[in-house]
Amino acid sequence: MRSHLLNDATAEQYRRSVTEGVERVAARLATNPRPFTGVTPDALAPEIAAVDLDRPLHDTSAALDELERVYLRDAVYFHHPRYLGHLNCPVVIPAVLGEAVLSAVNSSLDTWDQSAGATLIERRLIDWTTARAGLGEAADGVFTSGGSQSNLQALLLARQEAKAADPSRLRVLASACGHFSVQKSASLLGLGPDAVVSVPVDRDRRMRTDALADALERCARDGDVPMAVVATAGTTDFGSIDPLPEIADLATLYGAWLHVDAAYGCGLLASPTRRGLLDGVERADSVTVDYHKSFFQPVSSSALLVRDGTTLRHATYHAEYLNPRRTVAEGVPNQVDKSLQTTRRFDALKLWMTLRVMGADGVGQLFDEVCDLAAEGWERLAADPRYDVVVRPRLSTLVFRYIPAEATSPEQIDRANLHARKALFASGEAVVAGTEVDGRQYLKFTLLNPETTTDDIAAVLDLIAGHAEQYLGENLVHAS
Repeated sequence: MRSHLLNDATAEQYRRSVTEGVERVAARLATNPRPFTGVTPDALAPEIAAVDLDRPLHDTSAALDELERVYLRDAVYFHHPRYLGHLNCPVVIPAVLGEAVLSAVNSSLDTWDQSAGATLIERRLIDWTTARAGLGEAADGVFTSGGSQSNLQALLLARQEAKAADPSRLRVLASACGHFSVQKSASLLGLGPDAVVSVPVDRDRRMRTDALADALERCARDGDVPMAVVATAGTTDFGSIDPLPEIADLATLYGAWLHVDAAYGCGLLASPTRRGLLDGVERADSVTVDYHKSFFQPVSSSALLVRDGTTLRHATYHAEYLNPRRTVAEGVPNQVDKSLQTTRRFDALKLWMTLRVMGADGVGQLFDEVCDLAAEGWERLAADPRYDVVVRPRLSTLVFRYIPAEATSPEQIDRANLHARKALFASGEAVVAGTEVDGRQYLKFTLLNPETTTDDIAAVLDLIAGHAEQYLGENLVHAS
């Protein structure tokens, strides 16, 4: 079995095996006509259950043949131009190269003696990102597994900085359109069920600053402590960007930690044309960025940034066998001192390779392209009598719903839109997302692929309308 260990004696076997795997994936990418096969859980589960994990195949080619059947054939491929579903991006080749390198070397980004070089690369990328965000010379941060972990750590720091005598009085004020991880983080941090105060949004789905001011005033009047205000720069559903400068003013006035969840909107940091949409982010105490969304990186690649690096001490614990206290005085750069994780992948290498090959402007131009595409898509939807579109996009998300020409109940329209999404997914022709807006069912295009065209958008809209019309027609027949 030692022949399977990656080392000097097996370098050639490593090259052959990885090359064969890459060739299989490349063949799929080159020939897939659709983003999905439409396979159902009931159809695929027996095939995977039939694999006897206690009887190895002892052959890489055979294992890859099997992988074709249980994974590659039926995977959802985000690179396809008609994948318009969730916040999943196609990835850039330099980042995939970085992924291959980091997996093989297998550095662990907890202590310097496990990650020399890698530690400094991650720190350099954090400095680069905080500079792009304008957070100042004292800023710092750490890579994380994703936006949810970044938001959790940000609220942990906010809780500790609040220094509340009675933790049950702590409050987190967040947009009604903010990410669910805010509520989840509050629960994980042991805050009360009423700790998260939902702040209403305006017609563009941006946090209303008058409502935030009222909520902060209510906290003061009731003796509650506004531990944090969470603004969003790119909401999951609408891509809306909260009014960051005005929110920063209010957070400062009431002494609240300001966290900006820019997991989606962080691509604006590299945009040659839209960076101004993030004005005000430089006043945040912490910022979430997901490079694996709008920087076109493979999962996972995310970071938490903080304006005052000393606040990261709230995540610091020392162990003699790993990062003893004396290493701080010795100036040893141990990233575990900043992270909620111990063993951690060198995910920063993917972004490093991307910037060194493409440059920040190259990444920003790709993000600009999908934002431009969303603007064109909005024009098309707004002019199409079959659809009601919610807001003009700031980033690359379109939320809309099919409306039949003949009057029918809102409940029937809800069911028609739900059916259209499911039927489209089952066909494999395209993948779209769904959400609820003001109690009604809507569909969503999340446009993160610069290869997607307005013709793709038009074709998918026709497919949705066809499925919805078929559903309504069949139900009309049954009803009569």
